[in-house]
Amino acid sequence: MATQLTQSFTVADLEALPEDGNRYKLIGGELFVSRAPRLFHQLSLKNILGPLFVFLEENPIGVVIPEPGVIFGEHDAVQPDIVLISAERFDEAVSPDGELIAAPDLVIEILSPDKQNARRDRELKRKLYAAHGVKECWIVDQLALRVEVYRLGPEGLKLAETRDVGEQVTSPLLPGFSLPVAKIFKFSVSKR
Repeated sequence: MATQLTQSFTVADLEALPEDGNRYKLIGGELFVSRAPRLFHQLSLKNILGPLFVFLEENPIGVVIPEPGVIFGEHDAVQPDIVLISAERFDEAVSPDGELIAAPDLVIEILSPDKQNARRDRELKRKLYAAHGVKECWIVDQLALRVEVYRLGPEGLKLAETRDVGEQVTSPLLPGFSLPVAKIFKFSVSKR
């Protein structure tokens, strides 16, 4: 009888990997590898970050960080596209040496066109975020030109609303903030 051996990776294993341009994620000890994001992904990231930076400069209720590493435990380390940490939780969420070691308040994931990566972001990472207390998760779907907003409840991060081009994305975590969905996809829409 054959036995299948599976290796459970740790954050120490992840940190020992070479700097090779790939993005490594660790979920439940399983190692995932993805390539660097494509141009439309990065343009959408910029189109979200800009308005968030401006809003938080005028309303210093939190800090927005692009593409940080988040260490949830020995077997869970991911790199969301964007996170927001409230000002009141910043000290508890960031270690003295600058590692993000607690759940951000808001996580934004921009889906890659690759179905496997999209499934990982929609399912595995969303479950991980819910298990660690992320209050809200936006899934930015570049193919559907849509933002899905998930909010934490007793049963995890559940879909609260879907916003399409022509609508605005808002959040109770960001009172007074509003972002037109069309602005997120400004450059990718023009290529369709």
